[in-house]
Amino acid sequence: MKKVVRFLNSDIIFSVLSRVPVKTLLCLKCICKEWHRIISSHSFSIAHVKEMETVFSGFILQEKFLLCNDDIKTISYIPVETGRARVQQTVFNFLPEDVVVLASCRGLVCCRSCLPSPDPVVYVCNPLNKHWIRLKLVNCDKNENIGLAFDPSKNPIDTSVKFDLVRVKQVENDEEDLYATFELYSSETRAWRKSTETCQCNVNLIKNKGVYIGGVLHWLTDGDEVLTFDVEKELSWLVSVPVPKTEFRSIPGACIGESEGRLHYVMISEDGVDIWFLEDYFEFKWTLKYCKTLEEIEKEYSQFFVNLRYRVSQRVCMDSNPWMDPLGYKDGILFMKVCGSLFLHDIENNKMSQACTLEDLNSVSVLHPTVLPYSMSLVPLNGS
Repeated sequence: MKKVVRFLNSDIIFSVLSRVPVKTLLCLKCICKEWHRIISSHSFSIAHVKEMETVFSGFILQEKFLLCNDDIKTISYIPVETGRARVQQTVFNFLPEDVVVLASCRGLVCCRSCLPSPDPVVYVCNPLNKHWIRLKLVNCDKNENIGLAFDPSKNPIDTSVKFDLVRVKQVENDEEDLYATFELYSSETRAWRKSTETCQCNVNLIKNKGVYIGGVLHWLTDGDEVLTFDVEKELSWLVSVPVPKTEFRSIPGACIGESEGRLHYVMISEDGVDIWFLEDYFEFKWTLKYCKTLEEIEKEYSQFFVNLRYRVSQRVCMDSNPWMDPLGYKDGILFMKVCGSLFLHDIENNKMSQACTLEDLNSVSVLHPTVLPYSMSLVPLNGS
């Protein structure tokens, strides 16, 4: 192999390697010093991001307290692999302090300092190459939401990576109505600024925060709506979910995610698992993509589940912990909690696997976790 490498022009090697998947590149760096130099270079990282789609590789999970100001420091990464996944809890150890994950987008992850902290900051990082940037954060709120918008196709190869952050806050007016306000950070200006856009939003933001699709950030709420924000146009609106929770006897679990460039809405109720995708933002047109009863799921995966419908239907209280709860959805993979275990359900290929248990997470409960899909990418960041 090394003899062949000697006769290849560096430009040819650069061009060929830029079309190779990330996982393979990590192995190819060991072929020779020249390949290691090329693959590690800034220009190659940018070219690779533009040439190759980021590959969805797993879910990042972090629990949180609701009635305590302290943050939980443990972050678990659960790879999407065949068979039992190996939970990793050292993925973010390269950062200078413990963090709370906020958003993920095409290889980049946004985090903030764990609270309490004398000087909380925001980090935008790439866990694969351990690059990171630190940003100032004024008036940090434990419950605030920050979305990450990153589109590699808009990045010229010879420039630094461009991304935007959108900080959502809810404020009350004189009539005691709640409005969502937005602050924007641009990596080009390296400064925060307040947007003039507001959106009346009398509900709380929950789960899968800041899902970025086609230039628009999405936040699921607990009020049968999805809050959206167009980053470029600075416009915000609410999208109604396909089926309101009031139509069910028990309180269903729900989450949002992205697949094939579309927003998807997942609901698990006593009727079964339903997945829709959004066809039109302004007409609130949803199309049902997947529908399967709990009885069908139990029959197909009897090694995992027993009496699904009965157990799910018993959760009739708003504050109860759902026995079966969708936590995340990405590229046809549904990540869900069923009692004391976490499962990966490959919708496209109709496969189910147990990802891990609460014991694997060193946890006794996963009541209110933040769950983010993560895709491997060589995106370079300057400023670490």
